[in-house]
Amino acid sequence: MGEPATLDEVRAWPALVSLAQAARALGIGTTTAYRLHRRAEFPVPVLRVAGRRRVRTADLIRYLEADGGTA
Repeated sequence: MGEPATLDEVRAWPALVSLAQAARALGIGTTTAYRLHRRAEFPVPVLRVAGRRRVRTADLIRYLEADGGTA
């Protein structure tokens, strides 16, 4: 899994990121992220863009700020 991304790092990301990158911001593994997405339990909305799962960075930032910067 590696180190979770800091809120400052997330703020510097592009507007849309992969589900795996969003998982890093939330401090969870990729497998867990995909499992949560399949169950419709991922904590922020997941979009389908050109057949790929993407997450809005703004949604991640809002979630992390509301959670005190930790997932």
